[in-house]
Amino acid sequence: MLALIPTPIGNIGDISLRAMQALSDADTLLCEDTRVTKKLLNILKERYSITPKENQKFISLHSHNEKEFIQNCEASFFEQNVVYISDAGMPGISDPGQLLVNYCIENNLKYDVFPGANALLTAFVASGFVQTKMLFWGFLPHKGSDRSASLQGALNSGFTTVLYESPHRLEKLLLELDKECKDREIFLAKELTKKFQKYYRGTASEILEKLAKNYKGEWVAVFQASQAHASSAISQNDILELDLPKKVQAKLISKITGENTKACYQRLLNL
Repeated sequence: MLALIPTPIGNIGDISLRAMQALSDADTLLCEDTRVTKKLLNILKERYSITPKENQKFISLHSHNEKEFIQNCEASFFEQNVVYISDAGMPGISDPGQLLVNYCIENNLKYDVFPGANALLTAFVASGFVQTKMLFWGFLPHKGSDRSASLQGALNSGFTTVLYESPHRLEKLLLELDKECKDREIFLAKELTKKFQKYYRGTASEILEKLAKNYKGEWVAVFQASQAHASSAISQNDILELDLPKKVQAKLISKITGENTKACYQRLLNL
């Protein structure tokens, strides 16, 4: 059997009793980073006196080798107690895990997904934005037209949109937001559940001023749904479902979102 188990995103006290029991009973642990997993187990031994099964195996399974692992995997591997954990948070949310689940479904294997710590939902609730239809955007591309098109999609989704960003690109994101939507309220969560957790809400320029170039840490950004799009009876998806040329779709979407028509057209070409 396979169990996907979320691990604390910062505060070790967020680990569940059920998760600790499953980690103790595991025969094999598939780990995004075996060093991080072993460190977590040592902390749990010291703090909560868990007793892992003897001779547990640790196998590295990350974004670079996940496909190869699945291709070479035998269904009999899951006759033992197998646990997959990423370094922090919920497997499958901007982390490996979904291919493992799909493998179990295709091979009629038993699997379970434990609930637990998750930066996405924590930041969404902490934002206080009352438009409760939410879209998770993951990480933006690092640069170029792909990043620009992806950002436009996030800003004009019609929903409260959540994405992750690295400290190295946070200033770039805020400057992009200040250019594209000066008046849009955004919410940033820094180092969720950790000692230096901070919340920031306001326009991009207001947050830039508050941060004063202090971008260290792990960040989650939440974009308030644009008012024009949130109140529209027609959504972007409704338009995309129509059998219309991309240029016509772009013009219609720009009408309900306020997005630049050329930027919208480029984004649709990249979809």
